[in-house]
Amino acid sequence: MTLANRSLVTIDDLSNGEIESVFSLADKMAGALDRQTDVCQGKIMVSLFFEPSTRTRLSFEAAMHRLGGSVISAVDIGATSLAKGESLADMAKIVGSYADIIVIRHPWEGSAKVVADYAGVPVINAGDGGHQHPTQTLCDLYTIQKERQTIRGLKIALLGDLKYGRTIHSLIFALAKFGANILFCPTPGLEVPQNIIKKLVTEYGGEVEIQPAVEGKKRAGVLPMDAVYITPSSPHQLALMPGINFDLELKTGVDALYVTRPQKERFTYDEGQGINSSLVVNKEFLKGKEFKKTLVMHPLPRVDELAYEVDADPRSMYFKQAARGIPIRMALLALLLGSREVAVREEPDFFRSKVNYPIYKGGYEVTCPNPVCVSVQGTETKYLKPEFKIVSLEPLTLRCVYCEHGFEPKYIASADWHEGRLDTKKYHRADSHWARTIKPENLIVFNSKSEAEAQGFKPSRYAGAGHPGGD
Repeated sequence: MTLANRSLVTIDDLSNGEIESVFSLADKMAGALDRQTDVCQGKIMVSLFFEPSTRTRLSFEAAMHRLGGSVISAVDIGATSLAKGESLADMAKIVGSYADIIVIRHPWEGSAKVVADYAGVPVINAGDGGHQHPTQTLCDLYTIQKERQTIRGLKIALLGDLKYGRTIHSLIFALAKFGANILFCPTPGLEVPQNIIKKLVTEYGGEVEIQPAVEGKKRAGVLPMDAVYITPSSPHQLALMPGINFDLELKTGVDALYVTRPQKERFTYDEGQGINSSLVVNKEFLKGKEFKKTLVMHPLPRVDELAYEVDADPRSMYFKQAARGIPIRMALLALLLGSREVAVREEPDFFRSKVNYPIYKGGYEVTCPNPVCVSVQGTETKYLKPEFKIVSLEPLTLRCVYCEHGFEPKYIASADWHEGRLDTKKYHRADSHWARTIKPENLIVFNSKSEAEAQGFKPSRYAGAGHPGGD
């Protein structure tokens, strides 16, 4: 199997076997970094970094140089035609004609997918807003596997900003794919978004147990744990979880502690004013028995959440994570460019078979509610049409194909039933039985009565306050 001409936009773009193949080639390259200059000779990589970056940008560029390829770059939107109003699609088409592969970081969530859709060459997502950062996740998984020889069955604690940390979002799904158990330990106010939890539960086969909020409760452990994900015991099978003892989960030990900084650049004004965490991972924090053999990980950069005194601790892994970015990204570039091929040994992904969700292609001005989604940015709306996966009917839930944010529309109608007759052109509440009756290809959704009525729809008897799903 070859990975040539593939793009990596989210971690789901690679199967477990393909990820293992990247690791296998990285192992071979790591032992001879200076003897790989013929691998991508004559190839050109475009490095587009429109948000600050040190490790990711430089490791990609160093990786391409070590493979014998060349790099051209742009690191400031203001110095590109994007500042003149050029669309991402047009930029992607042009840049794709200049080079063999594109690596992009951009603040809009879903931007990497747009570039991949239009470039005509492989595209690697180096971080799209708070959405995903799949190559950092490859470095994280590689580090865990090198240090622990396996990922399946390990207990991984995620600590800090779990709301905006794109490295966290990619890592959650990857850990589930490889059969790890996850302890969610967020800074208060920065919990994992519900769209991430819903996808984890519905598509990865395990279960999430939420810690009830108890005022004044003093925990036995030091981690502010609020949820636990238990992986399935075998592929495509739900985990059996009669109940989780959160304190026991800590006392039995943590295999890895993944610390993240607060992503203040993505905070709303209220979050910037109100969120504060005094929790610092230092020697005192790590002296508990549950951390005796814990790998301390961090995607970097750090601010105040990880003390410098931990650097000398043999449990610290974050500088190894960063260093391993070179062979991992060398391997990935070589495979996507078709310069190297490796055998892919397909191992079971520990989640259910991929679901082929029906697609809702929008219309009637329904847009993604995520303000940083690429699909709602001015220039991009000229050619990008809202598109959503229908991931649930009870309640009706749509998930944006670009940024993966989900939302529940309030009202629905059918494009098939009214047949141009005003007396049958009706809309209904989204939680009425019509959500399960209307065919996906005929579904029309609205976020308000005024939206429906502006399009000439009249309320049915299933649209009023007397029926489920009121305003």
